[in-house]
Amino acid sequence: MEARNGEDLLRSLCSAPGRKTCLFLLLFLGVWYCQALEMSTGKIPYLEAVNGSTVLLPCTYLSCIGIKNLYFSWSYNDNGTMQKVCDSVIPSEDVEPNLKIYKERVEFVGSSKTQNISILLWNITFEDAGEYTCYGKNPKEKGRNHSAIFTLVVVDELRVVDNTLTIIIASCVGGFIALLMTFMLLKNLTLFVLAKLEEKNKECLVTSSGIDNTENGLSGSKATPKPTPKKA
Repeated sequence: MEARNGEDLLRSLCSAPGRKTCLFLLLFLGVWYCQALEMSTGKIPYLEAVNGSTVLLPCTYLSCIGIKNLYFSWSYNDNGTMQKVCDSVIPSEDVEPNLKIYKERVEFVGSSKTQNISILLWNITFEDAGEYTCYGKNPKEKGRNHSAIFTLVVVDELRVVDNTLTIIIASCVGGFIALLMTFMLLKNLTLFVLAKLEEKNKECLVTSSGIDNTENGLSGSKATPKPTPKKA
């Protein structure tokens, strides 16, 4: 019912007398939607890494209206308690932040020039495993908050992927293709041989027909001339 009333209101505003109001409303809604800050930890927001290695926790931000005093932070979910890893403020575009780090073995590797606020974790341990939240707040959006989560899994060693089934499937497919190609080759060879035999049979029939015509004295054959009788 509310949606229906909204549609009726928008239709009335977009009528001839209220066309300017409608255009202003649509422009306002478009600008409001464009203001949304987006935080992203990538298409694959998780990583499985070996204990003792160094990993990258990626995060980027994007705002179509630009930023001003953009506040961002990284936090770690420690059994339901959010522990701050690092935070800073980016005054404006192309101005690098002065990062504050609250956790050991953390290094900031991002840059405001590329809208990147990624961090490195050095010599990770099993205690470092869990969810990391990349948070951002742009004052230009009047206090709207945005965040993205990246999950880190720490293992003793990376799992070896068993490719036996893949190899079997690939071998079967390859064998089927080879068999199909062999069948097509034999088929073409057989058709070629049959065509040659048929052509040879036609030649034999033509030759045999010519010989029969000659023996029967038919047109086109050479008859033996009769001797001229001698005068008495």
